[in-house]
Amino acid sequence: MSIPTYQERAQSWLDPFFDFETHQTIHSLFDEPKELEDRFYKDLEFGTGGMRGTMGVGTNRINRYTLGRNTQGLCHYLHQCYPQTQIKVAIAYDCRHQSDTLAKVVAEVFSANDIKVFLFPELRTTPALSFTVKHLGCHAGIVLTASHNPPEYNGYKVYWTDGGQIVPPQDKAIIDAINALDFKDVRFTPKPELIELLDADVDQAFELAVLTNGRFQAPQRDKLNIVFTPLHGTSITAIPSVLEKTGYTQLHVVAEQAQPNGDFPTVVSPNPEETEALSIAISQAESIGADLVIGTDPDSDRLGIAARNKSGQLEIINGNQTMVLMLDFLLQQRAKKGFAPGDFIASTIVSTPMVQRLADYYQVELKTTLTGFKWIAQAIEAHPHQHFIGGGEESYGFMVGDFVRDKDAVTATLLACEIAAWAKSQGETLFDLLEGLYQVHGQYLEKLVSLVRKGKEGAQEIEATMSALRQEPPHTLGGSTVVRIDDYLHQKSTRTLEHLVEEISLPKSNVLIFHTEDGSMIAARPSGTEPKIKFYISVCEPRPEGSSAEQTQSILEHRIQHLIKDLGIA
Repeated sequence: MSIPTYQERAQSWLDPFFDFETHQTIHSLFDEPKELEDRFYKDLEFGTGGMRGTMGVGTNRINRYTLGRNTQGLCHYLHQCYPQTQIKVAIAYDCRHQSDTLAKVVAEVFSANDIKVFLFPELRTTPALSFTVKHLGCHAGIVLTASHNPPEYNGYKVYWTDGGQIVPPQDKAIIDAINALDFKDVRFTPKPELIELLDADVDQAFELAVLTNGRFQAPQRDKLNIVFTPLHGTSITAIPSVLEKTGYTQLHVVAEQAQPNGDFPTVVSPNPEETEALSIAISQAESIGADLVIGTDPDSDRLGIAARNKSGQLEIINGNQTMVLMLDFLLQQRAKKGFAPGDFIASTIVSTPMVQRLADYYQVELKTTLTGFKWIAQAIEAHPHQHFIGGGEESYGFMVGDFVRDKDAVTATLLACEIAAWAKSQGETLFDLLEGLYQVHGQYLEKLVSLVRKGKEGAQEIEATMSALRQEPPHTLGGSTVVRIDDYLHQKSTRTLEHLVEEISLPKSNVLIFHTEDGSMIAARPSGTEPKIKFYISVCEPRPEGSSAEQTQSILEHRIQHLIKDLGIA
């Protein structure tokens, strides 16, 4: 059977099954063949964070039909997994345009397939959805969100019974079920009696779990001056209440960013990884002499932090530094009680290698997973007799304990405040704590370089870049010999000097990591949710006695620039 062209795909959407507005849009697009091709040349795919894309008409867009087809396929798979069972799902949505209406569509398709739906009546955080799946004993969960993407995006993340996002074999089985369907197979006629709006009981249960897991009896909480911004997103529904109930009375919410708004009017990007996103909060914090700034992305799974540096200025702490601070604090707290056999922490293959140093120092296991918190959740689920302390990744995500099985900016925000309060009670800041860790474990510096390549041509360019790196890998980077190449797509780790090849036990993933003789790590990875190829660079340097943090920082920054030049990604 021949594969239909994008024109044929578009023509099929002129069937009476599709609504009048869809027909109008497609007719107009026949005059814009390039745009028509981009909308119909493929189906949106599940990546590391589920399915995410631009809203609009087309098979390569987020709309009621693509989400309806996904949901119908998921319904078929759930009925295969749980025959003769009253299947239950939970659904949440964020502040994005159409999130509420698309969530309603998804709920209606589930109900049309005799599946019980628990639907949040208003926008809620992603960690709240993950918690709710487990709390209510659901078989699956959905959150409508595009995380920190631009306003024109939306997305659809699928969670399984453990509250974690789907992983193999569920992901492939669900995709196969979806691909077996025609759009006209979707059941859109709801059974309202199967849709239940959740009440405040679930919110209260989630908040109690956050307080139980994220509170560590920090002293003088009322003296910590905090500026918080939800960046127009969902965390306004959770974080202020959690902090106030913990005793952080000096909490200042950025007023112009407090109202949920899918246009994100005050920022270029609602991504706390970007310095600009926190600029208004930092300006307010400087004006009132605040100790700490915290901002979260639209669905409240990522957080960005700024704290006072040695010069007394507010400086952003990057995702790797945040993870190291939080893991060290949690390990200290666990050490006070005494470690138990099976205690472990987790991180990902593109995150700072400093996490391994912490694990070795505290003599606990580090489980290193593929990129994405679904893999950390899988590691927890696969080892039920081991105790998970905490884990994170470089992209500003962290998880405290396992009551939520995804990035959780609500609990992580509380934890950040607890650490900052402890530090302030000792006359220190978060940067002082980092400096102490660097003196013990060596100083690390990481940089992420993202190259945006949009559309079909961009996808081909990204593929060509990865192919070239595999076929002609560099022998040196930054003036240092490449001693190991980890190819996660082919599951091979090659020690280049010994010509020794070892198997990588993790699942296949399109990631290449180069390790150099001087301890640098360079990872290349196409994004699973955005039209980007990402290069993760990590360098380190021991701290000889008498050397300053500034001197070492300068060495590391020079090394990173050398690596960027060699890679040709400046």
